[in-house]
Amino acid sequence: MTTTPHWFLRARLKTRQLLLLVTLAEEGNIHRAAQILNMTQPAASKLLKDLEDALEVSLFDRLPRGMRPTWYGETMVRHARVALASLQQAHEELTALKAGRFGQVGVGAITSPGLALLPTAVAMVKQEQPALRIAIEIETSPVLIERLQQGKLDILVARLFAEHDKTNLRYEPLTEEPVCAVVRPGHPLLSRSNLTLADVGDAGWIVPPAGSVLRHRFELMFQEVGLAAPGNVIESAALLFITRMLEQSDMLAVVSAEVGQYYAAHGLIAIVPLDIPCHMDAFGIITRTDRVPSPAAKVMMDALRAASLPLYTPQLQAKD
Repeated sequence: MTTTPHWFLRARLKTRQLLLLVTLAEEGNIHRAAQILNMTQPAASKLLKDLEDALEVSLFDRLPRGMRPTWYGETMVRHARVALASLQQAHEELTALKAGRFGQVGVGAITSPGLALLPTAVAMVKQEQPALRIAIEIETSPVLIERLQQGKLDILVARLFAEHDKTNLRYEPLTEEPVCAVVRPGHPLLSRSNLTLADVGDAGWIVPPAGSVLRHRFELMFQEVGLAAPGNVIESAALLFITRMLEQSDMLAVVSAEVGQYYAAHGLIAIVPLDIPCHMDAFGIITRTDRVPSPAAKVMMDALRAASLPLYTPQLQAKD
């Protein structure tokens, strides 16, 4: 298999071949893929065969009822998605520049920095570059990292876990994330003093989904003091549901401290005076090392770093 840096020149790699790879992987059928790309099936088959001949590998297994990427195919499809996303981004940046705009940047964040960090950073960017288009996504870390690797996002404020492929990722730590227990305003527990885990073990709890790191640590927290983990639980990470459910019941919920403080400041929930000796993993700024950041992404990165200083630097220094 050719390994020279410019193999794609000698192979005469075409953009339509990249589009075909991605579409065929999604559809699993070359006839449907050809229809979507507005070409004939023989033309699509020839494009695929030419690419396989150039690479000297089979990219798709031909099955009785469709096609499935081989390991070689999975690799090429993944890189084809990235290449096409990069080309689309280049076109959007050029279009923005021709229209007198500065460009655009996609930022993804988990909930806590999405509440505490992003609004300040975005306001800083908008003050400097009002025409810059900023797209924000609030999601879980695995979803955000997948979108970053696909080229759909430029910058993340999220977590990296052991199972994540860290190849071509840069991570700048910001802070660990403590958690708290929250209830509805006026809840009977708010008038209690010296609360312990034994006082809330039999209560109803809204907890993160099974399999999550925080759920494991939440249950372990009770077990470490000789208590059974709460059995009356609802599993959810949806804040709209959590706040509404708390409003209508005497349940407790475990959320990040920043999220709890935000909703408590608006009177939607109250923080229980209970020590919660567990925390979420640290989060930080995540970018890709294999892509040159656009001017818009550089401006956004500078704003995120500046806005994080009063929020997280004291916490990081306190650990030194």
